[in-house]
Order: sequence, then C-alpha cells, then structure tokens
Amino acid sequence: MITAEMVKQLRERTGSGMMDCKKALSEANGDMEKAVEILREKGLAAAAKKAGRVAAEGLVSAYIHGDGRIGVLVEVNIETDFAAKNEEFREFVKDVAMHIAASKPEYIRREEVPSDRIEKEKEILRAQALNEGKPEKIVDKMVEGRIDKYYKEVCLLEQPWVKDPDKTIQQLLNEKISTIGENINIRRFVRFERGEGIEKKEDNFAEEVMKQIGS
Repeated sequence: MITAEMVKQLRERTGSGMMDCKKALSEANGDMEKAVEILREKGLAAAAKKAGRVAAEGLVSAYIHGDGRIGVLVEVNIETDFAAKNEEFREFVKDVAMHIAASKPEYIRREEVPSDRIEKEKEILRAQALNEGKPEKIVDKMVEGRIDKYYKEVCLLEQPWVKDPDKTIQQLLNEKISTIGENINIRRFVRFERGEGIEKKEDNFAEEVMKQIGS
C-alpha cells in the first residue's frame, strides 16, 4: 500500500510532483530506492526532450561572499519570462552562483575545454603514470580515467553540488527542468577572487561559503 508519508518522503528526496511520486511508488511496488531511480530516469528523459527548445529569458544573478573576497555573476536562461519569475527557478540560480563561488569551476561543460589544454594534460598524466612505474599497455587507459576526473574538477555541470555532494549540478539542472517544465540553460559565468594571481595563503573557500549559508 502506498501511503501519504511515503509520497511525502519521495517528494522531499526528489523534488518531483505529488502525482509523479505516487505513480513512481506504484510502479516500484513501494520500493523507495527504485522509485527514486524511476523519477530520475523520467527527469532525464524530460530534460532531453526540452533541451532543443530556445531559452532566452532568465536571470543574471550575483553572489558575493560575506567578506567581499569572492564575487560571482552567472546568467541562467529559461524559456519564458513567466517562468523566470518562478521562485524555484530564482533559488536555483542563486544556488548555482553560490556553488561557483565555492567550487571554482573553469568551464560549464567539457566541450568548452580547449583541446590543446586536454592534450597537454594528457601528456603530463602519461608522464606521471610512467614515472609511477605503470606498465605501458595500461597507461593510456589510466590517462583516460584521470582526464575524466579532471573534467569533473573543472566543469561546472559535472561537479558535485556543494549542498548535496551525492548530486551533480547536471542532475540538479535536470530536476529543475523536469519540475518547472521548461528548458533551462546555464549560459555563462564569471568568478572574481580578491587578490587572484597574487601569491597568498590558500584557504578553503568551499567551507567558508557553506558556513555563511548555514549548512
């Protein structure tokens, strides 16, 4: 039997609508974990369908770290002006700006990383693997694995979300596309850090940002 409490728990975990949660639980025969997977798969499918639609409205949002050390501007687009005023969308944009401040991505998606930079990174990683004494025949496979990890470090959409590291920014984006019902595109951002490029003590900015928002 699917109870109201089960539906509530699933809604809290996934952000999906009440009827979607009820249907997923019924399809999963009450298995909460399976229901979560069903909703995630449906969310990905919905996001993929909407991905080709033009998103030209939206917001430019700013996040300034409390002491003025870090500043972020981010533009996130959505299809309609009406949806741009949606509180859930606005909260998502703020979360993205805060995440950028904390996690220092350099690009939005891996396709934006210059090919010459990737080739240079591969050369360095290959040399490291050989210096570690790894057999030549497995070095290339190791390099590909480390390049994939590199993408996850520098590309915004592949980074773990600072508020919930079990979820990537891409997964968070897909959820918002599914719940709001419009295509959403993180178009561009710029991150400023006071004294950037000047040699100084390295601090844990992600930790500082999370303390400021009270998480």
